Amino acid sequence: MEALSERIDPHSPATLTIGEWRVAPNLNQISRGDTVVHLEPKAMAVLLHLASQPAEVASREELLAAVWPGVIVGDNALTQVVIKLRKALGDTAREPAYIQAISKKGYRLIAAVDRSDNAVTDDQVQHAEPATSRRGALQWASAAVVAVAALTSAATWWWQRNDAAPLDIESRAQAPTGAALPIVIVRPLEAVGEDSPQSLLARAITADLVTDLSKVSGLWIASGIEAEDQLRGAQQASARYVLSGTVQGDGERLRLHVHLTDVVTGRQLWSQRFDRSASDLFVVQDDLVRSVLGVLPVKLSEAETLRLAQRYTRNLDAYQHFLRGQAALLVRRRAQNELARELYWKAIHSDPAFSRAYAGLAMTYALDYQLGWAADGSAALTRALEFAETAVQMSPDMPEAHWVVGFVHTQRRQHDAALRNLDHALRLSPSYADAYALKAGIYTYIGRPAEGVPLLRTALRMNPDAGSLYFLLLGRAYYFLGDSEQARVNLDHALLRNSENLEARIYLAAVHALAGDPDAAAWQVSEIRTMEPTFDVRDWLSSYPMTHPGQKEKLVTSLQALGL
Repeated sequence: MEALSERIDPHSPATLTIGEWRVAPNLNQISRGDTVVHLEPKAMAVLLHLASQPAEVASREELLAAVWPGVIVGDNALTQVVIKLRKALGDTAREPAYIQAISKKGYRLIAAVDRSDNAVTDDQVQHAEPATSRRGALQWASAAVVAVAALTSAATWWWQRNDAAPLDIESRAQAPTGAALPIVIVRPLEAVGEDSPQSLLARAITADLVTDLSKVSGLWIASGIEAEDQLRGAQQASARYVLSGTVQGDGERLRLHVHLTDVVTGRQLWSQRFDRSASDLFVVQDDLVRSVLGVLPVKLSEAETLRLAQRYTRNLDAYQHFLRGQAALLVRRRAQNELARELYWKAIHSDPAFSRAYAGLAMTYALDYQLGWAADGSAALTRALEFAETAVQMSPDMPEAHWVVGFVHTQRRQHDAALRNLDHALRLSPSYADAYALKAGIYTYIGRPAEGVPLLRTALRMNPDAGSLYFLLLGRAYYFLGDSEQARVNLDHALLRNSENLEARIYLAAVHALAGDPDAAAWQVSEIRTMEPTFDVRDWLSSYPMTHPGQKEKLVTSLQALGL
């Protein structure tokens, strides 16, 4: 089988053969013998684009522009699609037979491509037997809103409908008096070197920097490179800055270089290098925050000064255990959740007064309940609340602790108590994106989704790196508002970031039913059944935090009509 000398139109509906696989673009399917594998639309689009120029390198920029036209996405979106595509093809990155990564350039398709008259028809592929190698039933459901200071990917993206209202960043960056606040974008600090400990350290310092600066009421803090375009257009902001830098650590020395830049003029306003012993990490962090605030046009209150002095731990061993626990917590799998709990306990053993570790411990028990891992869900929630309240008692000015208490109350369907704690967290940290997001989620749970949408837009402006969860929450709100198009686009984006998000697929099935698209709804039902073969909507809602009876009935009616 020889590669085509002519280029294949990546938008062509014709069936073609790539290596051992026969590809049916119209059906988003590939087949090999009696095995059929369904591809997500973006994965099919990447495959077809690579097949349009076999053996040639397609740059990441080219693929992003071709597959996500008119949408700003980060490199991670493409990386995740390639990972899924390789898995579907039975390919590996180490010994590729289909997709080869070319360092610092992009990807190329190295398998033979054929578009001949002997290719099977779409109808033949559609009726072949399902693949026995499809992923097994997953034992976990949708993730919670990511806790503050959790370590997130630096690759992000922002989507906005052309006909939607402009996401006017200065409309939110207002002081109580109505005066515009200085706006600061905190870029993820770059690790010098590719080893994972340095990357972990860079992400940890970035997260702590965002957390500390967010405690200052006179600043509007956002994170992520994609927010800069909006920032440039915020003409009413009194000042606009980008904080960026590099981190290098070898176990003995910690080297940090940070600079502050004016977004509009591009002029670097301030730069500072730190070269200290690695044991001085917390001193360096304190000095960094003080130095940044000394340059910015902001005046700290006495209460804010005291809050900034609270590092929560000065024990490096405790801090290291805590960071590893945060990373494990984000995976949202049972084994990693148990590992996170073990690491938080180690952190507490090293520093019994480490309140953030107690807050993390509370989250492990809350997730045990939310994701169905606990034999006694009620007992798990009781433990979660005990540890969360312990964190608040130890550090009453720690916004993260109040957020966790709010999250636990949400799972207990005590939404008024949850909202009170989130409002308290926002008073302590006015730029706390996760608090806005969780508050918005609660408004949907209690039947007020319209009030949640602007809060989620605010959260996304401040933290475009948040991943799939904010888009899930937006899609859910729009579903109950009856806007199927907005709901679909946001839920599609949530699944693009995390294809194993069961809750997003549940709502997307309901959205397609609402929009009168039974084929698309049936596709989502099949995916839900693959993930949870015994899924029943009423069983699922029995532990779901939604309390509005009309919304619950709307969802039940829609999903039961689809066989769920």
